[in-house]
Amino acid sequence: MGFIKTISSLKQKLSEEKSHGRNIGLVPTMGALHAGHLELVRRSIIENDRTVVSIFVNPIQFNKKEDLSKYPRDLVSDLEKLKSVGCDYVFAPETNEMYPEPDLTQFEFGQLDKVMEGKFRPGHFSGVAIVVKKLFEVIEPAQAYFGEKDFQQLAVINKLVEIEKIPIKIIPCKTVREEDGLAMSSRNVRLTKSERAIAPQIYHTLINIKKRIVRSNVSELIRSSINLLNNNDGLTVEYLEIVDAKTLIPIETPNKTNEIIACIAVNLGNVRLIDNLKLS
Repeated sequence: MGFIKTISSLKQKLSEEKSHGRNIGLVPTMGALHAGHLELVRRSIIENDRTVVSIFVNPIQFNKKEDLSKYPRDLVSDLEKLKSVGCDYVFAPETNEMYPEPDLTQFEFGQLDKVMEGKFRPGHFSGVAIVVKKLFEVIEPAQAYFGEKDFQQLAVINKLVEIEKIPIKIIPCKTVREEDGLAMSSRNVRLTKSERAIAPQIYHTLINIKKRIVRSNVSELIRSSINLLNNNDGLTVEYLEIVDAKTLIPIETPNKTNEIIACIAVNLGNVRLIDNLKLS
């Protein structure tokens, strides 16, 4: 498995691969890898000749400095996991390699980056789009793999590819969950034992919404679900939205023609967790 830290070295190595007609799959990550990440890597390995995993904690997508400083990092463990599943290349640049000077690029994503995560984390999706576009330009993969747990991020990246006319196929991959339903996340390791016991209530609430969505008033269903979750000690719902899966516009009445999804963010102690579930 190749370990590469500079853009020039990576481009040279991948140019050699492409000269032999090999296509490249990309799995962008911020490290602290878990089983969900490894599923993306395994799928890329199956579907591409070579797979590159990027590990880069992107500072410009954090709107709070304390979140950036607290983000878990364990490169040694990450490399061991990637080697065990057969990853071909790991690209782990330093910040000054990715940003030799400030990148002030602006994108227009319409509604997609202004609701939910965009409302509570201003500038987040701009930072995500900038770094993903840089990775696409450096690696030029045929396909790139993203988890559906970050559903709004996936929608923004699809829009990025569309508006920038980037010739890459975006592959969405299902959320990987623990046995009790908690969506796997790098942030889960920061939960205390008591918080970890509460955390599965997030997914259980989404399941309950899916069961009740057809026969319930959407606004009342959201309100009652938030109240139920907020009754757990140390848990506060930041948002719970039921939206059109394509536009992310909140829906008032479910119908059979549009795909809808419930998206949620909660603060559990000092840890912020997100999840979602398709309802139709």
